[in-house]
Amino acid sequence: MIVCGDDALAERLAAELHAVYRETVTVVVASARAGDAARGGSAGRSAATLLSRMQAVMGRSARTSPDGDARAPRVVEAPAPDEPTLVEAGVREAAALALVYDDDETNIHAALAARRLNPRLRLVIRLYNRKLGQHLEELLDQAAAVTAPGLDRTALDTSTTVLSDADTAAPALAATAVAGTSKIVQADGLLLRAAERTPPARGQVADPGLCTLALLSATTNNPAGAEGSDTSGQGEGPLLLPDDRTVAAATGRGTIVLETVSHAGPALPPGRLVGRGIPFGSLFSARLRWSLAGLAACVLGLAVANWLTVPHTHPLHAGYLTLLDLFAIDDPALGQPTSRQILQLLSGLAGLLLLPVLLAAVLEALGTFRSAAALRRPPRGLSGHVVLLGLGKVGTRVLARLRELGIPVVCVEEDPEARGIPLARRLRVPTVIGDVTDEGVLEAAKIHRAHALLALTSSDTTNLEAALYARSVKPDLRVALRLYDDAFATAVYRTLRAAHPHALTRSRSVSTLAAPAFAGAMMGRQVLGAIPVERRVLLFAALDVAGHPQLEGRTITESFRAGAWRVIALDSAAPHERQPDLAAAPADDGTEHPAGLVWDLHPGYVLRPQDRVVLAATRQGLAELLGRGPRTRAHTPET
Repeated sequence: MIVCGDDALAERLAAELHAVYRETVTVVVASARAGDAARGGSAGRSAATLLSRMQAVMGRSARTSPDGDARAPRVVEAPAPDEPTLVEAGVREAAALALVYDDDETNIHAALAARRLNPRLRLVIRLYNRKLGQHLEELLDQAAAVTAPGLDRTALDTSTTVLSDADTAAPALAATAVAGTSKIVQADGLLLRAAERTPPARGQVADPGLCTLALLSATTNNPAGAEGSDTSGQGEGPLLLPDDRTVAAATGRGTIVLETVSHAGPALPPGRLVGRGIPFGSLFSARLRWSLAGLAACVLGLAVANWLTVPHTHPLHAGYLTLLDLFAIDDPALGQPTSRQILQLLSGLAGLLLLPVLLAAVLEALGTFRSAAALRRPPRGLSGHVVLLGLGKVGTRVLARLRELGIPVVCVEEDPEARGIPLARRLRVPTVIGDVTDEGVLEAAKIHRAHALLALTSSDTTNLEAALYARSVKPDLRVALRLYDDAFATAVYRTLRAAHPHALTRSRSVSTLAAPAFAGAMMGRQVLGAIPVERRVLLFAALDVAGHPQLEGRTITESFRAGAWRVIALDSAAPHERQPDLAAAPADDGTEHPAGLVWDLHPGYVLRPQDRVVLAATRQGLAELLGRGPRTRAHTPET
């Protein structure tokens, strides 16, 4: 396996492949000297930091490998992932290549070169541009089919996968901010709803729902819990996919249960990401509208007076004479009756009054169009909204998700040219431009009346500072922070929970949420989504039963392995009618689509080789199903 990248996602993905799937990993990172020459000293120092951290993580994972795997990951330094670099990394013999650079163009160039060098290589590409990713996936799959005609359909379906870390993490981040104890995660084409149940009181038993996905750290004696990190002790961390006996014994712990699961494609209308047009009804102020109405009434009255005072005059001719007098283009009424002369003078006076009114109307219309194209300010009476900090790649995706759910949002961004500013302008989302650490910025976002704070900047310290200041303004504010460092996130979480035990606090790492999906794609499996359980991740994956003795020929109950995996849905469509990608919503083309997923499974249903299932699994459990992880006897069911 080869991983090419220059940020935290590359580090997490390489560690995932080596520690969980027991794969031989080669990591291609940017050399510090090349970073200095190309982008300046800070980029070079970042590359050097990533390289040293990558080597430390790989060394630690190799030392702690339970099966004594001695295949130490190899790190290759190179200025760019060009053909010589890929050849040196062993792309001709590799099974999969992940291109997770933060630059789409770099990933595309490397993908084209890798496909030429190895047509059978499984490619996993990180792209932010989703439309471009679809076209690139089709192009590379077509190239693989032409170059290697012997590829079967299954291999071709997984030969190229385009993912976005922002898209993978956005549903979980949005749900953390708005859902409270019940979180809804929209993972690609599936809508997964998991309910977080607080610890029951003494003598009570929590409702298990359809199935219990996890036992939380929170207990009856300590409702705030102690959100464990991935490396924390088992007594402090959450327990994923417990069996019924463990759930019954853990009556004092909070749980996450599967409440409802349904396909999101045909049920949910596509969210509109464009703002409504210019409000023409509010182009002019009320005072200006009254002025225009008064002048129109005067002109009408003058026209009627002309018609009555001038004998044998048609009403239209009288109105025409009035307009000529209004714009001062009629001949003077010399030698005509006095009434006609007075009406002409009054019409000229009305014309003089019309000029400033018309000028004011033009200026107000221009001002309205300009304000509609500019960023909106938070309205005065706004409350119950989500304050979103940071409109980078992740923040932009989260903003789109929140708007699809109909959640009021106020954005705070320091850079007026940030990636998400055009989206905020198009959606007419109130946005405050300024440094969140400056005094008055969060107040301008109405933080004291907000429902939640979602801090998604790329700086851990900035997110923490904003959360602490927001809590000082509103102690019970719901806070979700984007934090990379796991130990730092654990310390922050416990400190905030101790200081504010009645408020909801969550810490999330985008790279931690995205890395399992990228690793699953490299292994050739459809990872449909990831649900964060404190600082751990529970995966939802599509899997063919054939070739997996842990599933084939077993009932739903027998196939369950506590702490590893659980079958939660079955694809009821015939094998030749199934969608190649369960994560994609069915096309709304008016044709009849085959039956979809069945979630209410009978415990005694026997899994057949031709079945395809959706299962919830831990990272280690998914690795074991793929034949890559460590084999254990602790939870092997009896048949």
